[in-house]
Amino acid sequence: MSANINTIDAKMLQKMFLAGAKNLEAKKEWINELNVFPVPDGDTGTNMTLTILSAAKEVSAIEKPTMENLSRAIKSGSLRGARGNSGVILSQLFRGFTKEISQVNKIDTVILANAMQRATETAYKAVMKPKEGTILTVAKGAADKASEIAETVTDLSEFIKQVIEYADEVLERTPDMLPVLKQAGVVDSGGQGLMQVLKGAYDAFLGKEIDLTFEGSKSAGVISFQTSEESDITFGYCTEFIIMLEKEYNHTTEADFKAYLESIGDSIVVVSDDDIVKVHVHTNDPGLAIQRALTYGSLTSMKIDNMREEHHEKLIKDAEKAAAGMSKPAVEDADRKPVGYICVAAGDGLSEIFKGLGADYIIEGGQTMNPSTEDMLEAIKHVNADTVYIFPNNSNIILAAQQATYLVEDKNIMVVPTKTIPQGITALINSMPENTPEDNLEIMTAEMGRVKTGQITYAVRNTTIDDVEIKENDIMGLGDHTILAVGSDITDTAFETIKKMADDTTELISIYYGSDVTEDDANALCERVSAEYPDCDIELQRGGQPIYYYILSAE
Repeated sequence: MSANINTIDAKMLQKMFLAGAKNLEAKKEWINELNVFPVPDGDTGTNMTLTILSAAKEVSAIEKPTMENLSRAIKSGSLRGARGNSGVILSQLFRGFTKEISQVNKIDTVILANAMQRATETAYKAVMKPKEGTILTVAKGAADKASEIAETVTDLSEFIKQVIEYADEVLERTPDMLPVLKQAGVVDSGGQGLMQVLKGAYDAFLGKEIDLTFEGSKSAGVISFQTSEESDITFGYCTEFIIMLEKEYNHTTEADFKAYLESIGDSIVVVSDDDIVKVHVHTNDPGLAIQRALTYGSLTSMKIDNMREEHHEKLIKDAEKAAAGMSKPAVEDADRKPVGYICVAAGDGLSEIFKGLGADYIIEGGQTMNPSTEDMLEAIKHVNADTVYIFPNNSNIILAAQQATYLVEDKNIMVVPTKTIPQGITALINSMPENTPEDNLEIMTAEMGRVKTGQITYAVRNTTIDDVEIKENDIMGLGDHTILAVGSDITDTAFETIKKMADDTTELISIYYGSDVTEDDANALCERVSAEYPDCDIELQRGGQPIYYYILSAE
């Protein structure tokens, strides 16, 4: 590109964003392999890709791009689609960036530098204890370089080039900031993911030919609200949609909108968050609600259910059950209860365990399947309670759960910071809903802290962690903070891991065996552990989880 280009317009920004998403998608498996621990669940690339594709789907649908509608699509799409810590941080980077550019017509080097600084500040604020040597460090390096040269380098081609070159240098230094990266011989995977977004965007700016079409990603199914059993339903259509605001929407506007909805229906829920308004109403004329909503902006995630038809089908099914001598149909209770529980788990056995402990809803997920913020919101809609506790049961899901809490206004959402399945089980067992939500959260958090967790899986590459040499296909016992055992036999390694976890204070050892372990092998391990620890209670349960042969706990 020979001529200097000093500004980026909306059309170019749209192309750059989509190209960044495409480049990240193309490199996601390579980024996944940069996992510090050589376990088969490295998913940073996947999480970041799914996050940005959620936004790219909305961005690519804009026919007449402006900075304002692009900003709205990038922010809302990435926030709802965010999954995993890296995906949530990426969504927060986009959130800060778009706040700075949404009201301008064109972006020059100064505006771009300011937007990058605001992106970094927003992302750092979103993380309770920011760590250097991560995606945050790379983002900050890029932003600092941009601010340094914004006044003197006005040609965007040269400006972006220098920013990317410096950010690459920062990425290469991440192993010096996090010893665990240096020992594993890798740079930070989240930082590398961010670099691929920037490099893809730069390629588009330079005019390189890039296929910017995106296949429609599968969205989470929208779940209709439950209705109470009644002979006469006054308003027959459950109507839900999201307004992507394009005009001013303040408290007065919202009050007027709610009053209008009340004039045409009931069961109204209107929740606003920055440029998004989520709407739920039961009405006999969904078109009237939609027409009024369109005066505020464009609509997405629309869903209309015929409740009379659903109610009729339910009555028929209940009558069939009664005629067949089954238990009498339960009356659906639409009354809100004080407390509800949402748990994340992978494996039918683990799901049944959580349900047996009182979980209202299970989000299928965990390692390799980190649910998104949107998945959390859908689960929350399922649980009709004043206070809803979410148990992420994975350190890489906590941020997405916390992000969901900011998007819900009609319920008190509390995230119990469980990092493992055993922590989640212990926390749920110790829930005391008669206490205040805050006291209950404190009790659960304290009790889960007494649990030691071990997880048995296999190595996907050669590496050295904490001076332990690991070879591809070795069996590893992962503890809460480090590798506890390495071997060639699953049962032997699981037993050695338990020996590292248990001590004189241990009273209970729990063993959850996965989908790749036979019941006979699990029983053999249980007998061996029982013989070694005769004074401990030993519990063996089928978890059915993938990837991890065993999940172990000592408390």
